[in-house]
Amino acid sequence: MIIDCHGHQTLVPKAHEEFRSAQKARLRDPASPRPARPGMSDDEIAEIIETNQLKLIRERGGDLTIFSPRASAMEPHVGDRETAIDWSRACNDLVQKVTELFPDNFIGVCMLPQRPDTPLDDAIEELERCVNELGFIGCNLNPDPSGGHWTAPPLTDRYWYPIYEKLAALEVPAMVHVSGSCNPAFHATGSYYLAADTNAFMQFLEGDLFRDFPDLKLIIPHGGGAVPYHWGRFRGLADMLKKPPLASHVMKNVYFDTCVYHQAGIDLLFRVIDIDNILFGSEMIGAVRGVDPETGRYFDDTKRYVDALTIADADKKKVFEGNARRVYPRLDRALKAKGK
Repeated sequence: MIIDCHGHQTLVPKAHEEFRSAQKARLRDPASPRPARPGMSDDEIAEIIETNQLKLIRERGGDLTIFSPRASAMEPHVGDRETAIDWSRACNDLVQKVTELFPDNFIGVCMLPQRPDTPLDDAIEELERCVNELGFIGCNLNPDPSGGHWTAPPLTDRYWYPIYEKLAALEVPAMVHVSGSCNPAFHATGSYYLAADTNAFMQFLEGDLFRDFPDLKLIIPHGGGAVPYHWGRFRGLADMLKKPPLASHVMKNVYFDTCVYHQAGIDLLFRVIDIDNILFGSEMIGAVRGVDPETGRYFDDTKRYVDALTIADADKKKVFEGNARRVYPRLDRALKAKGK
């Protein structure tokens, strides 16, 4: 089985986009009514998925995608508490509808109604709803709800502990994933995402989070940002900071995906990072959608990069399936319930 750990609902019905526009318009005119949730037909949702993500999954030889709302549209920095809650619920319910229409191809991961400089109570409540009521198996956790201004405390700060406690209790991992950038110094997908990935890893290195949460599982996407390429730097920093070796200090709890869009990058990722810490992911119809002129294939067709690796079949099975089932225990139980 080929499990893609990193999928986003990047294409949505028009009514969903109109709902978001109405939310933003209300922020400019607080006296206007709270927008009503959008109405969409199952056929409209199904058509978008069938002609886009599902079409590519079938063409590229995939099976199941761990699916979450579009990352750049999570926008925790936009609006008040009501706006954040309503938007999260609308996005998560839309993902749930996709998993209901295509249960063999998609399983849900939720966004959270985080906001800058506020407690995580609403995020925890939405996480519980999505896991316990919608059957989701994880969440996206935004390390910078300010949208590129970095006002949140480090991920090792006790500010985050309530959400970690809930993640551990529910047996679900989090993908550490920022949203769109409102800071012109950061291009969203070319700079901000990769900087956030790298920053998250360094925060884990500096802290002792996993001493307090030994069972917590966190996925750093986009191949771990700059981390594999600068692995010696991070090993050296751990030594300078009197931290244990990375293998025991961080990598029992942190995982990288394969959202790296060229063969040389994938080759390096697999040379540097232990096979047990790599999950297959593509983020298809996401950050990089075009065809590579050097290969004639889509940049985000990451399965072919993994297929080209000269590693044992057992290791490829770990990357394509086994590691995801281990990191997402609720996924493993859901598949076993279906006899898979």
